[in-house]
Amino acid sequence: MKDKSQLLKGVLEGCILNIVKHKKETYGYEVVTEMRTFGFGQCTEGTIYPLLTRLEKKNSLKSEKKQSPFGPQRKYYSLTDQGEEELKEFYDTWTEFKDFVDSIFKNYEGV
Repeated sequence: MKDKSQLLKGVLEGCILNIVKHKKETYGYEVVTEMRTFGFGQCTEGTIYPLLTRLEKKNSLKSEKKQSPFGPQRKYYSLTDQGEEELKEFYDTWTEFKDFVDSIFKNYEGV
């Protein structure tokens, strides 16, 4: 698949919510770094920061500016109750979708 952007589009928000949940409180660049650690090498700040803003506007995340020990203030994100619900929904949907795709490929023995 040459253009993975459409496939990734719906997945990134769920991944961001899960990272924020498990970090308890994190800032944008740390989310980018985590995404890259797990293989999303093509994720840039230009991809992640707009999604963080979107998730905050949807009330899935909340933010608070705090002083960084390494320079200017950083915007730290944490998950809201609504974000918790969205994350659970995403995970349930993703698991079901992944199981469907896996069963097709197993049934036909791969590609």
